[in-house]
Amino acid sequence: MGNFPFKLGIHPINWVGEDVKEHGEHTTFEQIVDEIQALGLTGTEMGCRFPTDPEVLMQELSKRGISLTSQWKTVLFSDPSYRDVELAAYRAHAKYLQGMGSKVISTCEGGGSLHFDVRRTPNEKEVLCLDEAGWKSLAEGLNAAGAIAQEYGLKLTYHHHGGTVIESPEEIDKLMELTDPSLVYLLFDTGHAYYGGADPLAVLRKHYDRIAYVHLKDIRPDVLDRSRGEQADFVSCIRNGVFTVPGDGCIDFEPIIKELVSRGYSGWAMLEGEQDPAEHPAYEYAEQALKYLKSLNIT
Repeated sequence: MGNFPFKLGIHPINWVGEDVKEHGEHTTFEQIVDEIQALGLTGTEMGCRFPTDPEVLMQELSKRGISLTSQWKTVLFSDPSYRDVELAAYRAHAKYLQGMGSKVISTCEGGGSLHFDVRRTPNEKEVLCLDEAGWKSLAEGLNAAGAIAQEYGLKLTYHHHGGTVIESPEEIDKLMELTDPSLVYLLFDTGHAYYGGADPLAVLRKHYDRIAYVHLKDIRPDVLDRSRGEQADFVSCIRNGVFTVPGDGCIDFEPIIKELVSRGYSGWAMLEGEQDPAEHPAYEYAEQALKYLKSLNIT
């Protein structure tokens, strides 16, 4: 869509929350994919309302001209005792996505997170940062998973993410340094870069050669500042409305899109809002985001 060399899609998280379960709790799969089709977009990620039967999902997406670009995979590689079971699960995930025609696996370390680490308890309040042994184990696990992804014609794209052990620009840098560039790629997310304290454009420029997948998300800085002042955790920040679609927050997407265009990026870029669709209807906000992106001077 538009004059971009890359493919533009949209994440179902605009309609149904993945981290905040009550967001869009009554929204159906049919509404999501029908509205994606109406927007003229041709790519989406797996969502929690989507059919789990791959044949049914493929049929429903195909008749609307939509491709499945990826599906999120939480991993626990920072603890070596989980390595074997995690790699087996990763292989099954890669096999499924290969069958769906996807080319990348959105991958994120859950260890240490309040929300993605199954070992954490409800009374804990802070993300547990990695020690050097944890970093080493994470890198080794990601390299092994990246090799599995390649077996299935896929790329492991690491999603730096709020509320996890790879959130800040320094953590992104270290992960890229410790992992094999031929096996581990980066999922560049504008909103999570800003949330983690980075300049999104700087992250894009510094790590472009590792980027194989893009999420385009915006930030409401007043909400972020207020939430940080309240010491809100990541999920509470989402509930507060910290994220929105491009053009509705503070991130200047013109230099970001220009950079992608000038570099010849040809992969998928997914629109994301991750906010309450009852207050911010997904279809309307996606239309606004598309209008904004098309208005940018990228020549």
